Amino acid sequence: MTAYSAGEKETLHASLDRHRDTVLWKLEGLDDAQLRRPMTPSGTNLLGLVKHLASVEYGWFVSSFGGQAEPLWFDPYAGEDIIIGPGETTEQIIAFYGRARAAADRTITGRPLDALGRPDWRDSSVSLRWVLVHMIEETARHAGHMDIVRELIDGATGDRPPVPERHGD
Repeated sequence: MTAYSAGEKETLHASLDRHRDTVLWKLEGLDDAQLRRPMTPSGTNLLGLVKHLASVEYGWFVSSFGGQAEPLWFDPYAGEDIIIGPGETTEQIIAFYGRARAAADRTITGRPLDALGRPDWRDSSVSLRWVLVHMIEETARHAGHMDIVRELIDGATGDRPPVPERHGD
């Protein structure tokens, strides 16, 4: 079964995964300096966006539903989730995103869409369905930012790797 004919939960999860994969693809082929290069007046850079997305996946999917998120070495409430410190490596941030995705996936597969969670920072509960939709929006939004940042770095654009041309079979 593909996402085109799957149920609601599988379709939402597949949509999130497509945007997550785009986020990682935007990093391919760039060196560490390019990944860290601030490309906007606010300092937006590719690696910082990945760190931010990892942080919010842990917050929305894991902490909100009573799971155990890994201890953070930064304060996301102070905006440190989007800043790459001098001691943070590209490998560390990409691995952090991978662990956050895996932890989020455990929540997604282990609970029904109408399961309720309670984020520490909100006064109300949220359903897993709402969080999935929210995180699709959040990830797609930042993937779009990454597309612009990447274009400013080396001219590359798009929401997925190009499909190689086929010349007969």
